Amino acid sequence: MATTAIGGAEAAREPVPAWARFMLWIHANLIFEAKGSPRIKVATAVNLHKIFTVFIIFGMMRVTDNFSNAAWVYLALHGCYGYCWLIKDLGFRDHQLDRTTAWWGAVNMYVMLVAWYWLIPWLFLSRHIDPSGPMLAAAIALHTLGVVTMIAADGQRHFTLKYRSGLFTGGLYAYTRNPNYLGEIMIYSAYALLAQHWIAWAIVIYATVSTFLPRMYQKDHAISRHPGWADYKAKTGLLIPWGLLNGRALADRFRKS
Repeated sequence: MATTAIGGAEAAREPVPAWARFMLWIHANLIFEAKGSPRIKVATAVNLHKIFTVFIIFGMMRVTDNFSNAAWVYLALHGCYGYCWLIKDLGFRDHQLDRTTAWWGAVNMYVMLVAWYWLIPWLFLSRHIDPSGPMLAAAIALHTLGVVTMIAADGQRHFTLKYRSGLFTGGLYAYTRNPNYLGEIMIYSAYALLAQHWIAWAIVIYATVSTFLPRMYQKDHAISRHPGWADYKAKTGLLIPWGLLNGRALADRFRKS
C-alpha cells in the first residue's frame, strides 16, 4: 500500500487495483490527455451529447415508427436527463470536465463510452417493447431517484470543497462514498430496465467497470490521505449505501432526534 507524509507522519493510502489503473491510463491517454493541440473542452463534448440525445431518440422513433405511450415516456426520461445534466453543469460543473483535449480525444470519448448509451433506446424502440404498468412505474421511480441522487451528491461535493478541504462524511456521503456514481448507474439502469435486452445491461456494466469503478478507486486513493479515513471507510460502502439497507441509517436518525 502506498504511503504519504501528513504532518510528519506516514499515512497509508488506499491502493488502486491494477485493472483500474489500466482503465484510468487509457482514459488519460486517449481522452483527457490525447496528443495534439487542445481544441475542445471535455465538458463541451459531453454537453453536446446531452443536448442531441433527445433529438436522436425522436429520430429513432420516426425511423422505427414507434410513437407508443411507452416510447414517449422513454423520450421524456432519457431526453430530459440530458437537460437536467446541463442545469447541473451550469450550477456546479465537475472540474475534471474543464480540461481541454484534442479533437480526436473527444471522438475517442464518444467511441469508447457515450455513444454506446444511444444503443439502449434503439433496442427499446426498434423492438417495440410494451412494458407493463409496474415496469414503467419502476423505471420512472428508479430514474427519478437516480437523477436526484446524482445532482444532490455533486452539489454537496462542489459546495463543500469550495469552502473547506478534507473528508466530508455527512449528507449523501454518510453511507456511500460515491452517491454521484450510484445515481448515474441508477439512471442508466432505468433505461436498461425498459429496453429488456441483455445488451442494454451489458452497456451499463461496461460503463460501470470501465469508467465509474476506476474513478471510485482513484478517489479513495486521493482522499485516504486525510485524517479519519479508516473510520469513514469502515462506515461506508464504496458504492452501495449498506447503512440505508441494513437499518443503521434509521437508527442514526432516531439517535440524533
